[in-house]
Amino acid sequence: MARVVIIGGHGKIAQHLARILTGRGDDVTALIRNPAHAADVEATGASAVVADVETLDTDRIAELIRGHDAVVWSAGAGGGNPARTYAVDRDAAIRSMDAAARAGVDRYVMVSYLGARADHGVPPDNSFFAYAEAKAAADDHLRGTALSWTILGPSTLTLDAGTGRIETGPDLESGTVPREDVARVAAEVLVRPVTISRFIGFNTGDTPIDAALDSLARE
Repeated sequence: MARVVIIGGHGKIAQHLARILTGRGDDVTALIRNPAHAADVEATGASAVVADVETLDTDRIAELIRGHDAVVWSAGAGGGNPARTYAVDRDAAIRSMDAAARAGVDRYVMVSYLGARADHGVPPDNSFFAYAEAKAAADDHLRGTALSWTILGPSTLTLDAGTGRIETGPDLESGTVPREDVARVAAEVLVRPVTISRFIGFNTGDTPIDAALDSLARE
C-alpha cells in the first residue's frame, strides 16, 4: 500500500485517480480549496484536507504532504485570470515541488499537457498564453529537482468514458484523451520506475496503458 497525496483533489482527473488508487488499496489524501467539495472527494475513498495551496508557503505544504510516498499535482487555476494562473499553475506548483523535497517525499507526478515546453508557440495575445507559460516554468523547475519525477502530457481532454488504451511517442500529434484515462496513466506511472525522469505525451490509441508504459523500458 502506498500513501499518495493529490493536490487539486476535486478535479475530474483527480477524482478518477483517487477512485483507482483507493480501489487498489492505496491510502489517498486529497487537498482541496473549497470545504464544500469534501463530500465529493470522500466518496472516492480519499481523505479530504482543506488547504488552498495558492496561499500556503512551502513549509506549510511540506507539513501537509510529509509522510506520504508520492505527490500528484492535478491542480489548476482553471484559466480566465492570468494572475491566478501564474499563482497556481506556476508558483504554487513550484512551491509544492520544493515542499516535497523538504518533506522527503521523493516521488512526484505532474499532470501537464502535450504541448508544454518553453517554446510552446502560443502567442501572447492568446488567452492560453499564461497557462502555457506557467506550465512550461513549472515543468522546467521539476526537471531541475532531485525528485523522482514524471510529467504527464495528455492531449486535449474530454469527458468521454476511458478506453484504457493510449498512444505515446516523441513525435505525437495532438489528439484527444478522456480524463479517466489520464487518471489511469497517473496511477500506472506511480508503480513504474521506468517512467521516472520522463515526459510522457499521449493520446487515445490502440495500446493498453500498462503495455504502452512498459514499452518505455525498451527505448
